[in-house]
Amino acid sequence: MRLQSKWIAIGRLGACAVAVGGVASTAQGAPQSFVGVPTANPRTAGVAVPNVLTPELMETIVAQGSMKLENGTTDFPYYGYDGDGTLVPLAGALQAPGHNVEATKTEPDKNTYLVLAGQHGFDPNYDYGTHFLYQGHENGTRNAITGLAMGYLTRVNLDADAAHRVTLLATNDVNGNPLPAIDGSTWYPWASQLLFTFEGGTNGGVWQSTVDYPSTVVDLGGILGRGGYEGIQADSDGNLWIVEDVGGAKGAVNKHARQPNSFVYRFIPYDLADLTAGGVLQALQVESRANPGQPIVFHAGQADADILAQDQQDLHTYGFSFFTRWVKLHDTAVDGFAPYDANALAKTLLATPFKRPENGLFRPDGRFRQFVFDTTGDTDATTEAGSAFGGFGAVFVLTQKGPSRNDGLLTLLFRGDVDHTALDNCAFTDTSHVIFVEDRGDLLHGQHNALDSGFVFDLNVNYANPLTPAPVRILALGRDASSTVDSSLLEAGNGFQNDGDNEITGIHVSDGDPTLGGILGMKPPHVFKGGWRVFYTQQHGDNVTWELLPTH
Repeated sequence: MRLQSKWIAIGRLGACAVAVGGVASTAQGAPQSFVGVPTANPRTAGVAVPNVLTPELMETIVAQGSMKLENGTTDFPYYGYDGDGTLVPLAGALQAPGHNVEATKTEPDKNTYLVLAGQHGFDPNYDYGTHFLYQGHENGTRNAITGLAMGYLTRVNLDADAAHRVTLLATNDVNGNPLPAIDGSTWYPWASQLLFTFEGGTNGGVWQSTVDYPSTVVDLGGILGRGGYEGIQADSDGNLWIVEDVGGAKGAVNKHARQPNSFVYRFIPYDLADLTAGGVLQALQVESRANPGQPIVFHAGQADADILAQDQQDLHTYGFSFFTRWVKLHDTAVDGFAPYDANALAKTLLATPFKRPENGLFRPDGRFRQFVFDTTGDTDATTEAGSAFGGFGAVFVLTQKGPSRNDGLLTLLFRGDVDHTALDNCAFTDTSHVIFVEDRGDLLHGQHNALDSGFVFDLNVNYANPLTPAPVRILALGRDASSTVDSSLLEAGNGFQNDGDNEITGIHVSDGDPTLGGILGMKPPHVFKGGWRVFYTQQHGDNVTWELLPTH
């Protein structure tokens, strides 16, 4: 049976029509123009290098790992370090199995900016201001019982002095369970809750948190399920869109490539004001061009076949369009509130797997008809999948007539290559330009001799055309001194517990509007004007969170 009735012409989508290799303009918001940075920073053993920004931008620190939390504990004393060691290795210290040469780094991740009045902190006599940056932390000391890294929630008080700059909001949920390592975050105004995700596979999921200090945190695993959830975003109907980052099996033949193993989800709540009331979780299903009327699906035990499948080549071919529908995975009204494995259900019910989609956002024109998301790919320069089969990731556009529609159209905006790969976090700068940042990892950094970069993509151009300029690099991330030391310790082995090279994460453009009209996608961004601000985190190493500013 076909996934849906075919549209007579793509043009029936009207103003949201999809162009070959791009997306038709909505003509809102001024185009962004940057000189750009010509090359990525090289990765040289033992050498720390500074960040390089396009000449139009500069950056300032809003928080860094060595900042003491205003209400830190013995276990969680600093913004970016646990309390299980010194912040830098002591003279003569040698890494050995079971011994930490330095403290475990907590890796503050996705940023969510809000402008709120009447917020409190640890000091009842202090005015914390109105501008706040919320984060979960992606790493931490391992829990002795579960073996999982423990995370926590922090709030950077952007108006506060150094002593009150960062507040520890929560380390446990309402049942006393330690919070997991947190990856994604967003604000859900209908319920006045922050939502945090953990890409922990069958241990992952979504946690909701109240916004003020101290925060009350609830595990939503019995409602939205367990999965490798990372990017999370609300649409104008109050649905939640979640992208999953779960690496697949490597092939027996294609030993440097992985089987597509992650899904795109949509959650439809029963009560927008109370997510704990339950709802329906769906997963995206894409129709095959090679086998019309049949979905592209996961094949258990067939990693090599899926890695180089015709469907994967088609998905990563410019000019092709794919009909989509949403398949129901779980309904709390029927299936109950016990935690469930969303990834396994997506495979059983024939949803379509992707190569690690990590983040996505709606085009900010107020219509919520176009969802732009990336796939990271294999993060290995020797991947047998190459560009043609998605080994270097991609940027896709899902177009629907409305955010709650069941049918849609999937197109390829950009096919990754070794110079533009491992795309992760994203943020729109206007209605037609979106920043995607890389998370290559140490292996690919070394293979390609290039640290991470951030690029601006134009939704109105055809990247299939060889005359089209490549995405503009606005940030060539460097490697701070701490990260350079960590990289050496990691490569030496002996059980070093922290990551090596720095990573770009949490790129975020927002005016902080906490109302329903302020959800990302509702209004065109006007960067650096009218309260619109830009943040990102240089994760690992010194764990610095930056604010980008115009140079003039």
